[in-house]
Amino acid sequence: MTEVVDSDELLRRIQRARACAEEEERRWRGRRDSLGTDDPDRAGEAAGRVLAYEAVGRVLDEILTPGRHDGHG
Repeated sequence: MTEVVDSDELLRRIQRARACAEEEERRWRGRRDSLGTDDPDRAGEAAGRVLAYEAVGRVLDEILTPGRHDGHG
């Protein structure tokens, strides 16, 4: 059965998801930077994950604070 949540709980969940995306972005950015040119395949994968978590973070930011970003990065 589907769980029904109120708006405050939904906001808390979105905030937790945003914090998680931010942490994962930092983690993958560090991994990408530590790999550098030593392992270009793994560094490329890490760079892709950084971009993915950045995108997720921007989407969640827009939900939490509409208009905060102008849509240009």
